[in-house]
Amino acid sequence: MTTSLKIDNPAASPASRHNTIGVRIGEGPGSVIVGGDAPIVVQSMTNTDTADVEGTVAQIAALARSGSEIVRITVDRDEAAVAVPRIKEKLLRMGVTTPIVGDFHYIGHKLLADHPECARALDKYRINPGNVGFKDKKDRQFSAIVEQAIKHGKAVRIGANWGSLDQDLLTGMMDENARLPRPLDARAVTREALVRSAIWSAERAEEIGLPRDRIILSAKVSAVQDLIAVYRTLAERSNHALHLGLTEAGMGSKGIVASSAAMGILLQEGIGDTIRVSLTPEPGGDRTIEVTVAQELLQTMGFRTFVPLVAACPGCGRTTSTVFQELARDIQNHIRDEMPGWKVRYPGVENLNVAVMGCIVNGPGESKHADIGISLPGTGEVPVAPVFIDGKKAMTLRGPSIAGDFKVIVSDYIEKRFGRAG
Repeated sequence: MTTSLKIDNPAASPASRHNTIGVRIGEGPGSVIVGGDAPIVVQSMTNTDTADVEGTVAQIAALARSGSEIVRITVDRDEAAVAVPRIKEKLLRMGVTTPIVGDFHYIGHKLLADHPECARALDKYRINPGNVGFKDKKDRQFSAIVEQAIKHGKAVRIGANWGSLDQDLLTGMMDENARLPRPLDARAVTREALVRSAIWSAERAEEIGLPRDRIILSAKVSAVQDLIAVYRTLAERSNHALHLGLTEAGMGSKGIVASSAAMGILLQEGIGDTIRVSLTPEPGGDRTIEVTVAQELLQTMGFRTFVPLVAACPGCGRTTSTVFQELARDIQNHIRDEMPGWKVRYPGVENLNVAVMGCIVNGPGESKHADIGISLPGTGEVPVAPVFIDGKKAMTLRGPSIAGDFKVIVSDYIEKRFGRAG
């Protein structure tokens, strides 16, 4: 008797993207579309004092080179606002056209009015409805920022945040909840307040005259389950483009795991049009790491391709040599360092898959699955390393120069396959 094999696993593929309105950020060659049918956009934020023009320019340029497609800067006082047009001018002279977003809290209405050159130079404004103004000043100051966006043709992100939620709104909802026969827990009420704050603010911006195709929403929290719940609700109630990210994610592996877990689930469900991985850097650490993590999240989930992927053996008792680890590291670093130039010279190179394996158990098989791969000898194995190109064994490397020889082979392969004459 024979049976037919039926495979039905819809979870294996990402859901269709949430139907959102596309928002253009910036003008000219560096502009990007967030939402609609556009690819999910990676963004980041500087941690320099914006009044430090040289330092801020250097960090924006580094973030842009690493792949950040939007960069946000703090505009918190007059000195920062005065610096913004100078920063933009220097970046353009360097050929950096990445859109710049101004992050405003408390006095954004005043800074934009007092510094029109800043208002013109920025490509988007970020408003926090929780601290744009208080009591009777709230609507007036919120409206003033929206009117500046309309005047200068800028997009706006309305970004509610768990840590700076509108207290009048939250208090009113808590009081209302307490009167219910079966009150919800405080966390659920706070999540609902975040969603309402973002959506109500967007509706108010549209009433003032800002079109929906210039509005992006976000509702940031610091816990994974809260983020998932909040953004599912936002996606159900709104078709605005959504900025996705876990705020105060933390340092190192904790921040990476938390951000990936939360955003990975939402992205799989089609929710999220632009993302930021808000990592706390080590003192003096590299700010661009958050961009790399965001790119790797999107690429490993199959949403975008940014750089060639390097598959590498994790190592075990069969691989006491560190040669494969060093080679995998060197190849991966080499690829990231060369990508800015490769994107121009080798269109499509970001789709390349490389495998660096450590022994005979899975090495040959994994190497065959890659575009180009090497299976290095494990502990006690014959010191030879077969190289596989496009699924077929192409050659065998021997001797102390295996690692160097393989790097040359990878470079030659890229030139032949992706070079303009190829």
